[in-house]
Amino acid sequence: MMMPSATHVVLIPSYNPGPKVFETVTTARSQWAPVWVVVDGSTDGSAEALATMAQRDPGLRVLTLARNRGKGAAVAHGARAAKAEGFTHILTMDSDGQHPADHIGGFMAASLAEPAALILGDPQFDASAPALRVQGRKLSNFWANVETLWAGIHDSLFGFRVYPIEPLLRVMRYQPWMRRFDFDAEAAVRLCWRGLTPRNMPAPVRYFRPEEGGVSHFNYWRDNVLLTWMHMRLFAGFWLRLPLLAWRRLRG
Repeated sequence: MMMPSATHVVLIPSYNPGPKVFETVTTARSQWAPVWVVVDGSTDGSAEALATMAQRDPGLRVLTLARNRGKGAAVAHGARAAKAEGFTHILTMDSDGQHPADHIGGFMAASLAEPAALILGDPQFDASAPALRVQGRKLSNFWANVETLWAGIHDSLFGFRVYPIEPLLRVMRYQPWMRRFDFDAEAAVRLCWRGLTPRNMPAPVRYFRPEEGGVSHFNYWRDNVLLTWMHMRLFAGFWLRLPLLAWRRLRG
């Protein structure tokens, strides 16, 4: 039996994920302990089924939010609970099976070797990836790098990553935003502003079709408006921090 980590926990925010969530959780548990799922107001019965899984598996815990509050809010809820139990880091991954559970160990090892770093997944897309999604994220990645003065964020939107809990919660405590689709990109930028070094690690991505059990809550217009507003805020903050960021860059 895998010995549970005392510092690092896998955290899976989940909202109406479809049947892929059970495969995702099972595979994650085969790679790490503990694994926590934050059910973000799901109405598809997955909360009850996951709770049943947790009853049979001491390495699995299910936290439930009464209403849907968004990915960032779900991650923050789980991070606060993890901190209260003495954990220092969370690895976040999506519940829909897109992220590679077999890379959990490698990402955790990188975080254990460099606890102050932000371990970011660098997505390796295959033919299943929608071209519009692949091309569209390039714009957000460009702005994330401008806003951090090219600190080294390869992909700002990929949610398979390891966060140090304390700086993440400190950033979110004073920000009313970054609670929904804007969470991943804003978290990466703001943590770089706080001096965390991004470390990028390749990770394959798999997009599942509906007939394969794939579920997507991405809304092209709504979520891109959200990202545009986010980058407007971050760009304004970038100018205020430019002297500090430039000084860091000069120091290497």
